[in-house]
Amino acid sequence: MARDKEYKQPQPVPPVPSRSSPYRGRIAPTPSGWLHLGHASTFHTAWKRARENGGSILYRTEDLDPIRCRPEYAAGAMEDLRWWGLDWDEGPDVGGAWGPYVQSRRMDRFQDAFAHLVETGYVYESPHSRRQIREAEPARSPVNGDPVFPPALRQPVQTAILNPQPETIYRFRIPDGREVQFEDGRLGNQCFVAGRDFGDFIIWKKDGCPAYELAVVVDDHAMEISEVVRGEDLLLATARQLLLYEALGWSPPTWYHCPLVEDPLTRHRMSKTRQSLALRTLRGAGHPPGQPPESYFGHSMK
Repeated sequence: MARDKEYKQPQPVPPVPSRSSPYRGRIAPTPSGWLHLGHASTFHTAWKRARENGGSILYRTEDLDPIRCRPEYAAGAMEDLRWWGLDWDEGPDVGGAWGPYVQSRRMDRFQDAFAHLVETGYVYESPHSRRQIREAEPARSPVNGDPVFPPALRQPVQTAILNPQPETIYRFRIPDGREVQFEDGRLGNQCFVAGRDFGDFIIWKKDGCPAYELAVVVDDHAMEISEVVRGEDLLLATARQLLLYEALGWSPPTWYHCPLVEDPLTRHRMSKTRQSLALRTLRGAGHPPGQPPESYFGHSMK
């Protein structure tokens, strides 16, 4: 039986300081579809920043979605990015001292981090559906398409869970009104407010896998990543992850969020769900790799 534990508000999260240690970057695609030009642009920035800083870069396959992730997409991503002109110093295909470089083979590390968060009083079960969350406080504005989780639906934090239970969702409790600030390498100072911009967030999913927020924090820490380069659609995720870094007692990396690539025809940002122009399509059409994304539009891809 889980027992309640008094929740103690942690100290404010300070801006992330610069690092003096050797640069370590990463390329970390999710193999849930073929990589598109937006991915290529972001991963090229990550690769370039590592090379310009005289550092190393690793490749990590983030395959924790058991329904959408497929082996052919994982292999294809590495093939397509090598065709694009990228290389890496560590990864599933080249090895390295910080492996394994496939997230589905790192479950023991995620479970250890989950157990630590349970023991320190940050975790509770959350059986609520999206409909229940929306109906609890309909005035709360959705963020990135999802409603802000309302404090009214919080359950008592638990400290007697040994491991995540099957078919159960767990959330990380955040203090309302907490400001989270960090300095982004491209966009400058960023500030998000817990309870306004985001609420208690999922750290373990019903499918038995850790959520993105927890998995990426655990792996970036374990692999000693010094700077995270990714799209600016993940700025809010960075704020959540900084709270996890603090709760786990780890120093966070620095951050660089890239502009998103927009399809000039649809005016939407490129995504797998919209079947945006894939690197594999460009390869098959005989187009040269490594050009600016906008240069490929307007050409026949048949």
